[in-house]
Amino acid sequence: MTRRYFGTDGIRGQSNVFPMTPDLAMRVGIAVGTIFRRGNHRHRVVIGKDTRLSGYMLENALVAGFTAAGLDVFLLGPIPTPAVAMLTRSLRADIGVMISASHNPFQDNGIKLFGPDGYKLSDELEHQIEELLDKDIYSQLAKPNEIGRAKRVDGDIYRYIEFVKRTLPREVTLEGLRIAIDCANGAAYKVAPTALWELGADVVTIGNNPNGTNINLDCGSTSPDALRKKVHEVRADIGIALDGDADRVIIVDENGQIIDGDQLMAVIAESWLDDEKLRGNGIVATVMSNLGLERFLKKKGLGLARTKVGDRYVVEHMRQHGFNVGGEQSGHIVMSDFGTTGDGLVAALQVLARVKRLGQPVSEVCRRFEPVPQLLKNVRFSGGKPLEDPVVLQAIQSAEAELGKKGRLVIRPSGTEPLIRVMAEGDDKSQVERIVGDLVSVIGNVRSAAA
Repeated sequence: MTRRYFGTDGIRGQSNVFPMTPDLAMRVGIAVGTIFRRGNHRHRVVIGKDTRLSGYMLENALVAGFTAAGLDVFLLGPIPTPAVAMLTRSLRADIGVMISASHNPFQDNGIKLFGPDGYKLSDELEHQIEELLDKDIYSQLAKPNEIGRAKRVDGDIYRYIEFVKRTLPREVTLEGLRIAIDCANGAAYKVAPTALWELGADVVTIGNNPNGTNINLDCGSTSPDALRKKVHEVRADIGIALDGDADRVIIVDENGQIIDGDQLMAVIAESWLDDEKLRGNGIVATVMSNLGLERFLKKKGLGLARTKVGDRYVVEHMRQHGFNVGGEQSGHIVMSDFGTTGDGLVAALQVLARVKRLGQPVSEVCRRFEPVPQLLKNVRFSGGKPLEDPVVLQAIQSAEAELGKKGRLVIRPSGTEPLIRVMAEGDDKSQVERIVGDLVSVIGNVRSAAA
């Protein structure tokens, strides 16, 4: 089905430019409120946000929409995405909303929606919302005496902090560990350092001074150089880099080496296998995860189920097939024993538990396999469908034939930006680089011709 508003992770775009306008945000509130207004009880929605300047604008617009639809609104303020998912269930809300564009720069923003079970909405529900957005929704407004109320509940971040702390095994303490954490000037700038300190760690924090425009700016999981320098400077045992809404994590070891989501999934899978907690006889990841992860799991007698890109599709597969660990190379790690969506801080705690139990440096614990050479490049396009061009299709077919069974090729449009992502991996690094370079050139030429 064709989507006008929703991408792979909610509605996203540049702030104050369609669809990220206050008018559409208000309409989203009315449409979603209308769909979830079932029964005679007082309906409620919880709204969290990251630290973007545009969050104030979109938050107020959503409040107007939801209250106009007759729902009571609980405003959580800056708080991680997984906290919104958790509090949606904890507060028995009918809907949860996170205002965030995740790892994108401050100019962008987005609206993520969670159902009463804490899971992201299905494609079918998103389609229903889109249909309502394009209709005259004002006939759905609540009667004057049924308009909703709104109130701010800042203290509920401490519910999330306590929840996070309980995910660490009881016999494990973080005492003796010096942890450097980069909060990306984002949603976790209060909760993450607090939780780690209360668990006993010596905490050094960066990226915890948001000003509305510095979220993800030269910091966080997509720009870990600042954290690498801080780890070296303070001689930390580990560095933890979250993204703007804290649903993903990247680790930096004591030597300043970056450890991505694939390695973290391998650590957690192996740890849970040893504890006889791993379900599904493997884990779930996307088509972007490294072939080295697949080979590592195979040696352990475990499988790797692959989905299309997007943590919601990982979660969908986990729920349908009984897995309890999944994620993405980018650092979205989902552990259904603890939550319904990616949680960077909880994933980091599982890694820290493994480090403490083994009594080994992070560099040894987290280097579970040698990654197969992998290269990802993006091609920006402004319109058309370059991946349907015969010249591009022929180039892709030739590349796949050349790689054979010794590698993989993944070419897909981004779900959040006007980009074509070209990824190849294989045992021969020079071959991978040549194949990606050739494909990027072919797609670029087709795009230029179309323009």
